[in-house]
Amino acid sequence: MTKPPVFTSDFTESTVTSKLAYDGGLLKLNRDEVRLPDGHVAWREYVLHPGAVMMLAFVDDDTILLERQYRYPKHRHFIELPAGKLEAGEEPLATAKRELIEECGFEAADWWKIATLDPSIGYSNEVIYLYGAHRLKHVGAQLDVGEHLETFEVKIAEALEWVRDGIITDTKTVFGLLWWDKWGRFPSPLGEGQGEGR
Repeated sequence: MTKPPVFTSDFTESTVTSKLAYDGGLLKLNRDEVRLPDGHVAWREYVLHPGAVMMLAFVDDDTILLERQYRYPKHRHFIELPAGKLEAGEEPLATAKRELIEECGFEAADWWKIATLDPSIGYSNEVIYLYGAHRLKHVGAQLDVGEHLETFEVKIAEALEWVRDGIITDTKTVFGLLWWDKWGRFPSPLGEGQGEGR
């Protein structure tokens, strides 16, 4: 594993005041007054997000599950890797297992952590945990009320072509697919059906 570079400068911004500006059903918005490294004061507005998981779920070694759903902010359908938000107090792996059943209708015998993503560092504290899932068993989907999507199988090589051709544009999905294409491999035997590693 390569070592990160060593930096000596510290650009930490310290909180002076913190105010909840908006409290929504899913998202909250904070407006904080911060002191900059040079002593000046500035404002920072950012979205508080509960965190999420995303799954590369393998039907076989070359085939994954994707979803198609409508995303209202962009007013169109998107093709995405299965994903879902963390519930309060829920561990990311437990969320991944729950979401794979609820959205796709599958349980997986093997699980492993692939990466941790910070998708929107300029305006949100959201974290996305990317997991791999293998040896799937169909148990039936359990979509939430008001949730409408379709799950389908695709060769990962074809999904990567869709990234290249602009058919898949969701950033987290693009990252997951490109990460797997660059570094991905199935872990060695995990024992008891789950493990961590690449």
